[in-house]
Amino acid sequence: MHNQKRNALTIRLCGPRGFCAGVDRAIQIVVLALKKYGAPVYVRHEIVHNRYVVEGLQNLGAVFIEELHEIPSDHRDAPVVFSAHGVPKSVPADAQARNLFYLDATCPLVSKVHKQALRHQRLGRHVLLIGHAGHPEVIGTMGQLAESSVTLIETLEDVREFQPENPAALGFVSQTTLSVEDTAHLIEALEQRFPLLHAPAAESICYATTNRQEAVKVAAPGTDLFLIVGAPNSSNSRRLVEVAERAGARMSLLVQRAADIPWHEIGDISVLGLSAGASAPEILVDEIIAGFRQRFDVRLELAITAEETEDFPVMRVLRDVELTAQDMAFVNGA
Repeated sequence: MHNQKRNALTIRLCGPRGFCAGVDRAIQIVVLALKKYGAPVYVRHEIVHNRYVVEGLQNLGAVFIEELHEIPSDHRDAPVVFSAHGVPKSVPADAQARNLFYLDATCPLVSKVHKQALRHQRLGRHVLLIGHAGHPEVIGTMGQLAESSVTLIETLEDVREFQPENPAALGFVSQTTLSVEDTAHLIEALEQRFPLLHAPAAESICYATTNRQEAVKVAAPGTDLFLIVGAPNSSNSRRLVEVAERAGARMSLLVQRAADIPWHEIGDISVLGLSAGASAPEILVDEIIAGFRQRFDVRLELAITAEETEDFPVMRVLRDVELTAQDMAFVNGA
């Protein structure tokens, strides 16, 4: 049978991409808890925003719940893990009231933002949180503070409409997974309106978000299509789609895995950009590259802008558990 000549395709693969240290640690906490305490281990909310990861953990014996009251009374001694996005103060308090054993998998960089917000409050400042309404991280950060002492700033209109009691006593923090560029515009607008606005002691947007956006920005110019592997409810992944379009990709799409790619609509492309959000496992990136290899004559090109060496250790109570090579492959998204 005559083999049709396949079109050449250059795939620009971004680095860093995929799992960050906070996601890695959160998944590891669930796997270690399952090994140490056995199933079930309850997890409040999606541990990270990725269906593949959630289903993988369910297969190991994790049970995902939305709220703590869903844990049956005869399972009160089973551990419950809080997701990487962080939780309001009311959640650990509720767990204690119910006599539950909980493991907090909040990313240390999210915890750092919580501390910065509390520091502003302690110094008598009203806290402005730059972020997306309804995102679990935003709910968690706002839930560290008294309701009257924090205001969510999502748009330039919010900046214009905000009327503080004391313009000299304001401090801001931001969600860790925002667009670096958009956040800079919002901070600039806030500083113009409130020249005495206090910045947090350290940058709120995390290293992983910044690095992934930077790599996409470098890779995007001249691409016919840019694919970001990630979940629709993943903030950092959705920002990467926007970054790719702004930086010059002709079109950018968020896909969960190879089956989501509209193969029949792609047409004749010659340069594809590819990256993955911080909660997307590398195995899904491999699957997508394989899908393109079946259809195109693929040449891989790496667009690497940083090397990540961050590693966040798990809590002490889980450090005595050994992980097998297979466990580690799952934890690392391979």
